[in-house]
Amino acid sequence: MKSKVAGIVFIIGSLYYMVAEAITAFTFNETLFNTYIFHTISELGIPNINSPLSFLMNSAFIIIGLSLLFGNLYKFKDFIIKNKMAFYILTLISSIGVIIVALIHAGNPLTDGYHSLGAVMAILGGNVLLVIISRSMEEFEIYQKVTLILGVIGLIAFWIMFFNMESIYMPVFERLSVYTLIIWSFITGIYLLKDS
Repeated sequence: MKSKVAGIVFIIGSLYYMVAEAITAFTFNETLFNTYIFHTISELGIPNINSPLSFLMNSAFIIIGLSLLFGNLYKFKDFIIKNKMAFYILTLISSIGVIIVALIHAGNPLTDGYHSLGAVMAILGGNVLLVIISRSMEEFEIYQKVTLILGVIGLIAFWIMFFNMESIYMPVFERLSVYTLIIWSFITGIYLLKDS
């Protein structure tokens, strides 16, 4: 039963995130293509005339953060055989980080540092978490290999983004590094449902 509940939470959280971002991007003051290529996810969450549905994007950050926190601590922890402390710490770091991103918006010079810290906690912490998870379970089969690949892709995209912050394509690498965690959440939901 716990696997089923956690699986549903993971799936709902990941789907809500993708749908909420798509709707927010659709209403953003730019073409949909340009929004995804040239504007960061954080920009979608800034409450201003450019993003009339910013509250929807921010709700998605909170829901994916809470989904990760609940799913991991309620059930997924039972699958972790090694590196338990790292698993718990990184779960907290990435979950709290993405919630900070929702509550403290980008673009304000007074609080931008806190927003950036939340983003690093969520993205870097989340992708390191995936790598740790892949090597901490009893088996190393398809699910674990996919988790490892997602974590590595996310880390590579994060570092490319980090060293190319002024690039007009930086938002593409930001999304690549974020979507790995969203995809993992969806896959993990299915994995847990199969286990229930």
